[in-house]
Amino acid sequence: MQVQVDIEYEQLLKIVKDLPAGKLRQLKAAIEQASVPKKTASTLEDLLLNGPVATKKQLEKIMLNRKSITEWRVK
Repeated sequence: MQVQVDIEYEQLLKIVKDLPAGKLRQLKAAIEQASVPKKTASTLEDLLLNGPVATKKQLEKIMLNRKSITEWRVK
């Protein structure tokens, strides 16, 4: 069974200030642990290194398209 309680910020702050030192340290540790970003998000480097790569045929087509666009702009 789950119960949801709506507590205003001021009430919560008062409750936290009234906690004994040990419980306050425990709460602080739990908050810090929850706020640490998880390692599930990849770094940009990992994303680029492990991402899809183009085949030689696709690269040739890209080069031809670039060449065609360059020629079209010059005309």
